[in-house]
Amino acid sequence: MRGLKGKKVLVTGGASGIGAATAARFLEEGARVCILDRDKSGRDQISNQLPHLTAAIAADVAVLADVQSAFAQAISQMNGLDVVINNAGISIRHKFLDITPEEWNRVIAVNLTGVFYVAQTAARQMIKHGGVILNTASTNGMVGQPLYADYNATKAGVIELTRTMAVELAPAVRVNAVAPGYVLTPMQRAEYTDEMLEEVNQKIPLRRHGRPEEIAALFAFLASDDAAYITGHVYTIDGAEIAGGMASR
Repeated sequence: MRGLKGKKVLVTGGASGIGAATAARFLEEGARVCILDRDKSGRDQISNQLPHLTAAIAADVAVLADVQSAFAQAISQMNGLDVVINNAGISIRHKFLDITPEEWNRVIAVNLTGVFYVAQTAARQMIKHGGVILNTASTNGMVGQPLYADYNATKAGVIELTRTMAVELAPAVRVNAVAPGYVLTPMQRAEYTDEMLEEVNQKIPLRRHGRPEEIAALFAFLASDDAAYITGHVYTIDGAEIAGGMASR
């Protein structure tokens, strides 16, 4: 991609899954990369896997003080900030009637409030010199997926937050969202048996889950100079899952 070499990139939730693949892709493009993650073992592992990372920083995106401290560290170590991949998130598979207030509050705190904290902190830095903020949404924010009411609500919120940010922060900052469908990440694998995974595959027109590297490639494009006129939109990457209403089956 054009224009990514030397860029300073921060990836939240960067220790595994889509975040780790995205960090690897930006390193391949010649960018400087810091990841932010609350999981120490994950940070240690990704630091070993990607020795050219500038830093793996401890932070919980649901805690504003953590976010602000992490940004200060990342900016100091990279000598600036050009791109933020706002990716950290959690999910809990449970029925709507079984969601506890504690579970609801935690999912909202990480997936929506955390995205807001990261986006606002990034924007306050970038508004002076320009930059790109890319939020991780989901096809769950577009269709009514059962068993994830709290998660779905947060991802719908991320979509509208993205559009509003793009309007308010232009022309200095470009803001887009990527909405993956089913992607075979550690989080997805932990929630699904082999039989459940195959059942999902059969309702996706491409007959498979996405790969984290495929999501990372879209992030790289949207952050690059090749996407310089792209802002304010949500880009679905789901193997045509929702194109024909497949998600509701």
